Amino acid sequence: MTPASFQQLVNTPWRMRLFMLWKLPAAWFMGVSIRHCDGERAVMRLPYRWRSQNPFRSIYFAAQCAAGEMSTGMLALMHLQGKAAVSMLVTKVEAEFLKKASATLLFTCEDGKALEASIQQALETGEPQMFRATSIGTLPDGTEAARIWITWSFKRKGA
Repeated sequence: MTPASFQQLVNTPWRMRLFMLWKLPAAWFMGVSIRHCDGERAVMRLPYRWRSQNPFRSIYFAAQCAAGEMSTGMLALMHLQGKAAVSMLVTKVEAEFLKKASATLLFTCEDGKALEASIQQALETGEPQMFRATSIGTLPDGTEAARIWITWSFKRKGA
C-alpha cells in the first residue's frame, strides 16, 4: 500500500471504524475515531460518554492515553507504507493531565516529518531508532487537557 492509499483509507470513516473493530476493539468500544490524518498531522477524537468515563465524571486516563497513542501511531503507519518491513513498538508512555476532561477531546500529533525521518534512519542504518512523539488533547474550547508522550522504537526487520 502506498502512503496516499493509506491516507485515503484512514480518512474514510466507515473503513476506519471497521479496521478499529477488527484490530483495536478497545479503542472502538471507547469511541475513538479519526478526524484527520496526513503525512504531517493526525487528529483523533475521543468522546466523553459512559464507555470512556471514570467514576469521577471525566474521561478515564487510559482512554486518553489510547487516543494519544493512536494519533502518533497513525502517522508512523502512514510513513511505513511502501517501505521495507519495519517493526514498531511502544517502549514508553508518559502523560500529563492538565485539566479535567469532562467533554470530548481531540488528540493531535504534529510530528509526522520527524517520525518519517526516524523510520528512514532505521531503514538506512539497520539500527533501532527511538522517537518520542507528542500528542496534545484539547477540549472543545481549545483548552489543553492532556499531553501524552509516546516513545516508539523502529527497527528494520531482518537486521
